[in-house]
Amino acid sequence: MQLTDILYDKHHGIATITINRPDVMNAFRGATIQQLIYAFRDAWDDVKIGAVILTGAGQRAFCTGGDQKTKVDVGGYDFNGGLGGGIGLEIEQLHLVIRNIPKPVIAAVNGYAIGGGHVLHVICDLTIAAEHAKFGQTGPTVGSFDGGFGSSYLARIVGDKKAREIWYLCEQYSAAECQEMGLVNKVVAGELLMDEALNWAQKICAKSPTALKILKYSFNADTANIQGISQLSMASLALFYKTDESNEGREAFIEKRAVNFAKFRK
Repeated sequence: MQLTDILYDKHHGIATITINRPDVMNAFRGATIQQLIYAFRDAWDDVKIGAVILTGAGQRAFCTGGDQKTKVDVGGYDFNGGLGGGIGLEIEQLHLVIRNIPKPVIAAVNGYAIGGGHVLHVICDLTIAAEHAKFGQTGPTVGSFDGGFGSSYLARIVGDKKAREIWYLCEQYSAAECQEMGLVNKVVAGELLMDEALNWAQKICAKSPTALKILKYSFNADTANIQGISQLSMASLALFYKTDESNEGREAFIEKRAVNFAKFRK
């Protein structure tokens, strides 16, 4: 696969996957998701790889979710169905490959982890964040949502009340706040982020691969039912994306104006 939207490197048993769209704050389009799935599956299949690091290019953003401006572009969103389940992105497949790859995945959050980008770090096994990183959700602000791992699994990590706050208010949280709520494992200075992520990955690679695989599957077993919730959520989201209400969020974002959802409460 030609990698236009990501960087992929394998070195000393560690695979590093970098979302490489810094000009749009590492927001993803359809092609980005396909390339991320490809890289994770390659790391899964490579027996020499013991750990995976997921990060974003530059210092501003880890990932800011779906690129609203590419919904109608080639390589962007494809609303003809297929593996994207009707929402135009194979995001459910990406969530599952990160969750099911039998090797620990470390999110190295180098900036904003917002919206769908926030969901990606939540699904990763471990999260190391730069001090300047910001975390939060935007779905209800732009006419979208994640009723699967992005909300149900999030609630398992931070607690139900806090997860509802994150989704209902769509505010942003510092790396230190996220560490306090158990959403981030460690916070380091920005210039030390990748060094620390590599340090953790090296420690993981020194451990028994079979033990790590069984441990990951054991951790996942308790929340395996969320996959079914995710499928229902994505099917509902496909229908919602076709409504005027959802389009209001996208159009307000593109036009850089205040969103007006009040008209849908009549």
